[in-house]
Amino acid sequence: MGKSITEKIFEKHLADGKMNTGEEIGLKIDHTLTQDSTGTMAYLEFEAIGISQVKTQLSLSFVDHNMLQNDFRNADDHRYLQSVAAKYGIVFSRPGNGICHQLYLERFAQPGLTLLGSDSHTPTAGGMGMIAIGAGGLDVAAAMAGEPFYLEMPNVYGINLTGKLSPFVSAKDVILEVLRKITVKGGVNKVLEYFGPGVKTLSVPERGTITNMGTETGATTSIFPSDEATRQFLASQGRENQWSELKADENTQYSEVLDIDLAKVEPLLAMPHSPDNVKPISELEGIPVDQVCIGSCTNSSLRDLKIVSALLKGRKVHENLSLTVSAGSRQAMENLAVTGELEPLIQSGARILENSCGPCIGIGQAPTTGAVSLRTFNRNFKGRSGTQDAKVYLVSPETAVAAALTGKITDPRKLGVFPEIAMPEKFILSDAMFIPATVDPNAKVIMGPNIAPLPQFQPTPAQLNGEVLLKVGDNITTDDILPGGTDIMSLRSNIPEISKYIFCRIDANFYQRATQKHGGFIVGAENYGQGSSREHAALAPKYIGVKAVIAKSFARIHMANLINFGILPLTFAAKQDYDNIDQGDMLELETNQLAENLTLKNKTKNTEIKVNLNLSNQEKEQIKAGGKLSVIKAKQK
Repeated sequence: MGKSITEKIFEKHLADGKMNTGEEIGLKIDHTLTQDSTGTMAYLEFEAIGISQVKTQLSLSFVDHNMLQNDFRNADDHRYLQSVAAKYGIVFSRPGNGICHQLYLERFAQPGLTLLGSDSHTPTAGGMGMIAIGAGGLDVAAAMAGEPFYLEMPNVYGINLTGKLSPFVSAKDVILEVLRKITVKGGVNKVLEYFGPGVKTLSVPERGTITNMGTETGATTSIFPSDEATRQFLASQGRENQWSELKADENTQYSEVLDIDLAKVEPLLAMPHSPDNVKPISELEGIPVDQVCIGSCTNSSLRDLKIVSALLKGRKVHENLSLTVSAGSRQAMENLAVTGELEPLIQSGARILENSCGPCIGIGQAPTTGAVSLRTFNRNFKGRSGTQDAKVYLVSPETAVAAALTGKITDPRKLGVFPEIAMPEKFILSDAMFIPATVDPNAKVIMGPNIAPLPQFQPTPAQLNGEVLLKVGDNITTDDILPGGTDIMSLRSNIPEISKYIFCRIDANFYQRATQKHGGFIVGAENYGQGSSREHAALAPKYIGVKAVIAKSFARIHMANLINFGILPLTFAAKQDYDNIDQGDMLELETNQLAENLTLKNKTKNTEIKVNLNLSNQEKEQIKAGGKLSVIKAKQK
């Protein structure tokens, strides 16, 4: 049987275990990346491990999330990150340089390597033929310390692309079609591997759009072959010498195959409030639109901005809405400016934002009350935009422009003739905003007053007792657990303070109740913890005493984060038992033996519920020790 691209890279990087589906394996990590929202905590954890420099081939620290400097807190975090980079051998990308995933794809991604990033959209680099996986900051800190990254060996799910996209249909519509087919939990413990004759019709930035948003299926990662299109992209970046061909064997057998004829894909959008709530544009035309935002790590490449510029040329933004455009990198903005393609954006009335995540993570550009906002982003969870009752739709750049011009949801194919754009054979390159890696043992790490010491946790006791502090439903996101936005994200380096906002948009009294009760349990349903990699959604609950989460199923990254901080991720042996626990019930769990099958006692109802703890021996040791950091630090002694 032939090997998939995934299997070839996994095999080359296998550090521990056997590549049998469902078994735990450890992968050697070549590159790591962090961004400022998750990076501050990741580097506090790395410092706590106690080694003198990173042990990866390349580690990068990007500042792209918490860009507003309303007070000292974000600025202090940026200074801390730069000082850590100078001490431990990390490349530092300064504020304003651009979004980590776009920058990494342009300047550092290389076929056949592994990347671990403290951001869930790290799989963007899969468009370059990499195994690129999002994880919590502690996992990334461990990888920087030379530890393998452990995960369940995933199934390799093949997506067979045939045909070629029609005018005004783009890569964003392809991944929306995938989400429509397999949903936000259909990719859990799978790698989505693209193959087939349609692959060669897609450029690397288009592939990056698809692998970026593959995260929303719950997939471990997504990957494309490395082929002639990959070589051309690397050549345009002055990195052709880093190219190598990478493809699946002809007789590869995938666990499942999804066939997509690109020629039959039509303009799509994801309706509020989930990326898999996908409908054809044709079914929703005419809905008035209040705001359009173009950008994010999904759709901010030079290719996307060139299309937007060409479609806006000689036209004006509709008077009833606001259009924002944010380039994914300084490189993309500079190339757009030099060719004169920035001018049509400015003349159309678009608002040009900084090269950053911005509105995608709830930093600025909150819509008006009850607004309809069309965004080329990857998530449309309720409240993520900063306006709780806003209705956010996810669309392609082409569909975004159509709405911006007409003031309503409009099929972009009605805009006329699709413009021809020319991508440069050689990009204008400027790496001035990168500070090269140095290792200086004498460098001073600068910590501002908002950066609190890393919390220390005790080993898990032999018995867990407590109240059910909160019971929630399906698809609870990390935004629900610990929201983003300007007020809360500036506290990412201060666990005591940020903990006050846990579940604040679901239950405003949660923090007060949890602290009064000295912690307890949380009950969830399907796909608990979907969304971003923010480990704060596990670390902050641990800080206030959450002992276990009992759910029908978990999202991959959040489950790993719970284990990393010593919170038991329990699943109902019989899913109907979810109905037999209520908020306020008192629970008891014996943890002397962390067996796969445990009995949870509901002392309020005088009943017993069977729960599963599906952990490897290594994960059990982490739970017993009170978290992964304790285990890693012990190894360094």
